[in-house]
Amino acid sequence: MLRVMLQAPRGPVTVVAGEPSEPGAGEVLLKMEACGICHSDLFVASLPNLPLVPLTLGHEGIGRVVALGSGVNNVAVGDRVGLTFLAGTCGECEYCGSDRERYCARQWNSGYTVHGALAGQAVIRAQHLVRVPDGLAAAVAAPLCCAGWTAYGALREAGAADSVAIFGMGGLGHLAVQYARYRGLRVAAADVSEEKLEQARSLGAEVAVLADGAGRTLQKSMGGVDAAVVLTASPAAIQQAFRAVKRTGTVVLVGLAATNYELPIVDTVLKGIRIQGSYLGTRHDLEDVMRLGATGKVRPHVETFPLEEAPRLLEALKQGKLLGRAVVTF
Repeated sequence: MLRVMLQAPRGPVTVVAGEPSEPGAGEVLLKMEACGICHSDLFVASLPNLPLVPLTLGHEGIGRVVALGSGVNNVAVGDRVGLTFLAGTCGECEYCGSDRERYCARQWNSGYTVHGALAGQAVIRAQHLVRVPDGLAAAVAAPLCCAGWTAYGALREAGAADSVAIFGMGGLGHLAVQYARYRGLRVAAADVSEEKLEQARSLGAEVAVLADGAGRTLQKSMGGVDAAVVLTASPAAIQQAFRAVKRTGTVVLVGLAATNYELPIVDTVLKGIRIQGSYLGTRHDLEDVMRLGATGKVRPHVETFPLEEAPRLLEALKQGKLLGRAVVTF
């Protein structure tokens, strides 16, 4: 059995052989069908310190339950499930008790604090597994577990907007455009890649512009937008997002980066701009994402690859060369 492992903080990502362990208390053994390649995998691989190494990467996984550990009663052998970055939470704090468990301070994360799903078989915490319809292809379902869930949640955090600008047309962005159009919003897209902007237009974006100077362009072409969702980690994209929103607009920040951004305090205060961080989404959001995927109303653009290609795919993702989502299938 093969798995994709990060050998050390900022170390090499390699494909190695090895048998999975038996599932422990609260865990299941999954026979994996597919796992997406996510920018968060790159973020984890770039960190100078990690809570677990060597580490199996991957948190956009679809698989079948083949064995149960003790105490597992939310899934059964044979169930088809999806796992996300949110592997487990304490279940006791104010956040776990209010549909905000993704903000639990005592959480476990797939492919970060516990081993992930880029493997033929994977031992996974059962607590937050989600049911996946049998009719939904694994390669299509996998990106919905993170890219889809995160994009959907970010649009909800944008509030009662009639227009939205999506900054970053990668794996999350091309899904965010579809969710926004499904909600009936006017949609603008910004990216550094003309190929990705063309994809945004084909998915229903009213305006698709190069990222450089996007804020001013969107003010001229649309009169500004009610909300801007920044899915990239680029500080320059955040700057353009602030320039793109109308007065009292909302800037939703999603992309993770180790760098800081200098807040435009005067514009934020005098224009009443709201800044909202967004991490994953609610359980209801994830159910909606799976439902929309199963009905075909929102579909990720995917390319499938064997597991051995994963290190190369991560490098291609780092260079911005992937269109849509790359998915490893087993």
